Amino acid sequence: MKTSFNVAEKGHGSYHLLAPLRLVMVVIFVSFGIQKFTLQSAQGIVQYISNSPFISWLSVFGLRGEANLLGVVELCIAALLAAGAFSPILSAIGSLMGMLSFAVTWSFFFTTPGVVKWSLSTDPIAWNLTGEFLFKDIVLLCVCAVLFLASLPQSVVRLRSG
Repeated sequence: MKTSFNVAEKGHGSYHLLAPLRLVMVVIFVSFGIQKFTLQSAQGIVQYISNSPFISWLSVFGLRGEANLLGVVELCIAALLAAGAFSPILSAIGSLMGMLSFAVTWSFFFTTPGVVKWSLSTDPIAWNLTGEFLFKDIVLLCVCAVLFLASLPQSVVRLRSG
């Protein structure tokens, strides 16, 4: 029984159609990663980082340091995802890191004050533009999850076809 990891683009059936998703995720992580090296981006993300129970510790690196570290991580994820088109293990690692990244950033939707206003009397959930921006991370997390599952061996994910 073969239990090797898979490269999604070399899979059978609809799995080879995942190549565009991988390419889009690489472009997203490269662009997000590069932006983190600018002062404007560093200033823009400080409110999310400082309120996050998961990454508030990054503040020990200072305003630019925390943004630069996140930028390096995002560029590494992009590189792993790009290499994942050829190496199934790198695909699994990159997509798993992408899932973690988007899970953390999506948590900002709940941890950043003022993003969401919960109300039973008017709109049940009313969010501002920041909330709308953060909410899209659910979709990006799911794209990374699909790439991750497509990279796993068929014996692990029974939904894969031959």
